[in-house]
Amino acid sequence: QVQLVESGGGSVQAGGSLTLSCAASGYTFSTYSMAWFRQAPGKEREGVATINSVSTSMSADSVKGRFIISRNNANNTVYLQMNNLKPEDTAMYYCAVSRRRDYLYLSLIQDEYNYWGQGTQVTVST
Repeated sequence: QVQLVESGGGSVQAGGSLTLSCAASGYTFSTYSMAWFRQAPGKEREGVATINSVSTSMSADSVKGRFIISRNNANNTVYLQMNNLKPEDTAMYYCAVSRRRDYLYLSLIQDEYNYWGQGTQVTVST
């Protein structure tokens, strides 16, 4: 079955960096788009960044210029490099697999993703 395992979260001071990883298994990783979402306490889950099979990506306005999504199809892993972190980036971060087997698909809509990891916590302090 599909499994997604996130890692790399932690606590960091504002201005710092973290890189999240999501190891995928149980499906043909290279043919599906992947995304990172996050959910802060008391808030709705929101899309952060997505990447398709040919590594074209799209990011939310709130993280543009600071976060970079990438993937390695050889080791079935998607990454989220987070730079210049702010306290408002504090959240649980989840990776997800797109429903669509479409090489070029990009979306930050939750309903377009049907498998999710357990999440990794990122805490940014002032």
